[in-house]
Amino acid sequence: MAELLSVQVHVPLTKAEDGHLMEQKLVTVAGAGFTRLKKIDNADIDPAVPAPFQFDYLPRRRAVDIEFKGLTYSVSEGRKKGYKTILKCISGKFLSGQLTAIMGPSGAGKSSLMNILAGYRTESVMGDIQVNNKDRDLRKFRKTSCYIMQDDHLLPNLSVYESMMCSANLKLNESLRQDKKQAIVDEILSTLGLVEAKQTRTQNLSGGQRKRLSIALELVNNPPVMFFDEPTSGLDSASCFQCVALLKSLAQGGRTIICTIHQPSAKLFEMFDHLYMMAEGQCIYQGNIPGLVPYLNSLGLVCPPYHNPADYVMEVACGEYGDMVPRLVVAVRSNRCEQFQVFRKMTNCERDVFEVSRTAAMSTFTRKRAEDSKRLELLEMTTLDDGCTGDEQDTVDAISSVKRSKKGASNAVLEKQASPLLSSKSADASTSQDLLDEDENECHTFATSCLTQFRVLFVRTFMSIVRDTTLTRLRLASHLTTGILIGLLYLNIGNDSSKAYNNAGFLFFCMLFLMFTALMPTVLTFPMEMSVFVKEHLNYWYSLKAYYLAKTMADMPFQIVFPLIYGSIVYWMTNQPNDFVRFLMFLTLSTLTSLVAQSLGLLIGAGTSLQAAVFLGPVTSIPILLFSGFFVNFDTMPDYLKWLSYLSYVRYSFEGVLQAIYGFDRDLLDCDYPNDLQKCVFQDPKNFLKELSVDKAKFYIDFIVMCSFFLVLRIVCYLVLRWRVRVH
Repeated sequence: MAELLSVQVHVPLTKAEDGHLMEQKLVTVAGAGFTRLKKIDNADIDPAVPAPFQFDYLPRRRAVDIEFKGLTYSVSEGRKKGYKTILKCISGKFLSGQLTAIMGPSGAGKSSLMNILAGYRTESVMGDIQVNNKDRDLRKFRKTSCYIMQDDHLLPNLSVYESMMCSANLKLNESLRQDKKQAIVDEILSTLGLVEAKQTRTQNLSGGQRKRLSIALELVNNPPVMFFDEPTSGLDSASCFQCVALLKSLAQGGRTIICTIHQPSAKLFEMFDHLYMMAEGQCIYQGNIPGLVPYLNSLGLVCPPYHNPADYVMEVACGEYGDMVPRLVVAVRSNRCEQFQVFRKMTNCERDVFEVSRTAAMSTFTRKRAEDSKRLELLEMTTLDDGCTGDEQDTVDAISSVKRSKKGASNAVLEKQASPLLSSKSADASTSQDLLDEDENECHTFATSCLTQFRVLFVRTFMSIVRDTTLTRLRLASHLTTGILIGLLYLNIGNDSSKAYNNAGFLFFCMLFLMFTALMPTVLTFPMEMSVFVKEHLNYWYSLKAYYLAKTMADMPFQIVFPLIYGSIVYWMTNQPNDFVRFLMFLTLSTLTSLVAQSLGLLIGAGTSLQAAVFLGPVTSIPILLFSGFFVNFDTMPDYLKWLSYLSYVRYSFEGVLQAIYGFDRDLLDCDYPNDLQKCVFQDPKNFLKELSVDKAKFYIDFIVMCSFFLVLRIVCYLVLRWRVRVH
């Protein structure tokens, strides 16, 4: 009976005196309990036990502490209303190795603060921002940090592994071998639990997997500072816990993790190391989580038992317990928060990182102290015992300064914690200082050359287009089916003079169809790609020039092939002139119409949102078609509106194909009614060109104007993209 009553309970791992982990088991037998400790090896640790993430292959970086003082930010509300102050002279410090949460009600200034710290907001900002006790170099800081937005902006048609390799090829140095890049990618995927989804396209990932992939893409170059905007937004409770646990592990590796979070559960709230609580653009608490409740108690704000402290402090910030914000702000500025800070012990990983950094700093100090000792001996040898002249007095002053520096430096090394390295497990002190020096001299350029960026982005964009159903399969099917349908509808009318107007309608419809099939898919898809581009460009993946050139070149083959397929079908089915030169001219203007329409779609998509682009795409096409010369002849247009026809690129394409079909001294057309002059009036093609007011048009001018439209629209689109990036 006693054996049946025996119970065995597993207790979490504890650490013994020799540094090994001990598995503690509490066993109760027949009412008499005893504790047995079983010694286990460190390699036998259960993988379910959370541990700080350490990477073997990632490039090593110097840890970063961020401090800001007197930060003020204002935005304009209009000419008459003036300015609204978002942040009101706030200060704080975010340390490496800590998971920091910026909390506050809506409109408290959380996102504004993080955008300013990340370098995304620079205008109308006053105050000092320091990185490792030095004034922030914005470009250098932006290169060594990353910003992961609330929405997971990913290219839907790439797999997880393909996305990671693109990130590695863009963010890692070109001199690094491909197998090393693959090892880095495999290690990150394994650590973040994405190995099983390695070949899955991002559009098929779950919410938690998408969030982890967004983090993995930025971990490739091991940034020491990571900003997260609402990382738990849209996730269930289990995924939220996994996400915050991941951020906690990344922070324990020596990184500075800063995230905004709206209202976490008590379980998530206690996982944060540092809290920066905001209300009405001011800080009402900054410190660790255990010190929050005692701090509020000291101000007469008692958190009810079994109440989530995060919910309670949010209620206080919202004014549910009276207007306590001014009082809390005064308490923070008088450093009252520091009285309630509870310091925890360092984790094993943090202790290892600290030891490596301390060893590196001590070795540097020892070397410098030896140099100072030699210098001191030389100076003392040159000193006279019987007084000093003017030059000799400088020597004595130098000796005194060296002695003072030696004494001060010895104390400084013991008091100052060296900046830890975000390194692999195999980090050693001999290379630590070299890495720090290399980090100080890091240039302000991208990790790869413009040519490499173009190559990687071209392949990525081309793969996305090929796999995109809207941009490829549907467009190809529409060109084939519409071409056959139009060919059957206008079958064999190209050489019939009595059907010249019908043939002109056919030519105009060809330009209309090619314009819309190139314009609308681009208008629909490019705004969605814009979010990915803005995120990657602002995180210093690649330059705007490389992206735009790759985007232009990757889609151009499809914009050329599809009009060629359509034109080849309809030209011969409608019995147009059996002349290869005319056929080539028809295809040339058809292709140019498609390219110009796509350029206009890129411009609309780059400068507007998706909702506005869907509306502006068809609306801008109306005046282009209205002044094309098909609905109203150029000679009959009012003089005060005739200038608008020169802004319609369809006018030049329609005018050019008319010249290609009916111009260049074409032979007489067929006429089934030779005795009826009214029906055979257009038997001479020149008469038909005069009827449409295009008899004086020149094909080469139409060609040059279409090419000019293409170049101008592409350049304007590039400038709009640059403006869009600056706005972001």
